[in-house]
Amino acid sequence: MIYRYKAVMRSPIDWLVAVVVGLFAVAEELSGRSSLPGGRPSIWWVLAGVAAAALVLHRRRAPFTVMCVYTAGNVAAFALVREMAAAWQFYTQLVLLFTLLAEVRPASWKAAAGLAATGAFIASMVTASPTTTWGDVAVALVMAALAGGAGIAVRRHRTLALQAQERGELLAQAAVAEERARIARELHDIVAHSVSVMTMQAGGVRLMLREGQEREREVLTTIEETGREAVEELRLMLGLLRGPGADDLAPQAGLDRVGDLVDQSRAAGLDVTVEVVGDPVPLPPGLGLSAYRILQEALTNTLKHAGPTRAAVTIAYAPGELRLEVTDEGPRDGRPAAAAGGGGHGLIGMRERVALFRGRLTAGPLPTPPTATAARTGGHSGSSGYGVRAVIPL
Repeated sequence: MIYRYKAVMRSPIDWLVAVVVGLFAVAEELSGRSSLPGGRPSIWWVLAGVAAAALVLHRRRAPFTVMCVYTAGNVAAFALVREMAAAWQFYTQLVLLFTLLAEVRPASWKAAAGLAATGAFIASMVTASPTTTWGDVAVALVMAALAGGAGIAVRRHRTLALQAQERGELLAQAAVAEERARIARELHDIVAHSVSVMTMQAGGVRLMLREGQEREREVLTTIEETGREAVEELRLMLGLLRGPGADDLAPQAGLDRVGDLVDQSRAAGLDVTVEVVGDPVPLPPGLGLSAYRILQEALTNTLKHAGPTRAAVTIAYAPGELRLEVTDEGPRDGRPAAAAGGGGHGLIGMRERVALFRGRLTAGPLPTPPTATAARTGGHSGSSGYGVRAVIPL
């Protein structure tokens, strides 16, 4: 799998790190190097600290080049000046090593070259100071190993996060495509049925015509032929959408079949109650099918995430809109109620269906009544159960 990283832009953190390195270097040089008692500040070392800060600012854009330039400059300085390195020089080298290993693959030649450059830096630093002990060498090596290991860990974490993000996007796209195809298949059945009815009605009217109405008969014959052709084309497209093993003769579901859905849920262990509010009105076949699927998916999610529990289904016919609500009491085994919500393909499918009819859907944990919460948690707030609510215009 190929990963494409965005162009690296300098962030406020890059500026902060560069400023800290610059201030640290200038402050240390102006205060005099601890290894040189009575030594005077050197303007060249001050300028070197400012140059190091400039390199640190660009370290993420060109980590390997910046490290090579910085290491080469310091190794040359140690060879010429022959004095102990300042603390800012060593810490800057560690920052550059961390950045390099965080940006390149650990098995790449750039990573190996960066480690070799850091080793050369430490060797030159140790050689230039006459007071260095083996303990100092051990500390330098351990700090370099920590910096390099931290860089490798950051890169690994970044790669895993990117993989998880891409995997999540692919799963979401697949779920949306699957649900849209399913909606298309179901609505396709409805359209084919409606066109068939229209064709048959046109044929019935044609047979009722009197003699002499040849023009009307021709128009109705054309309507019949066009309708049959349209139905045949729809059937062919339906076969492609359905795929193998589909049952073309299965009746289309609607809210009139909620009773069957409730019986199935109860047989699976869910204690379901149904309440119908308002006077039921005839729904278009597509809307009735989608409403049925929303209730079906909500009850399936309840059984999947909360297990055998109590659930309530409310179907409300309000002026100009249909309201669907499915709530449950949450798991009975004491698991957190949020675990019953889920964020998977079920909710994606319900949102697709509601959006198809320009409605709105909300889903989330339900608040716990204060008395129940206090009894359970000693006065602390919490949540119990999960609710799905859909409002669809009529």
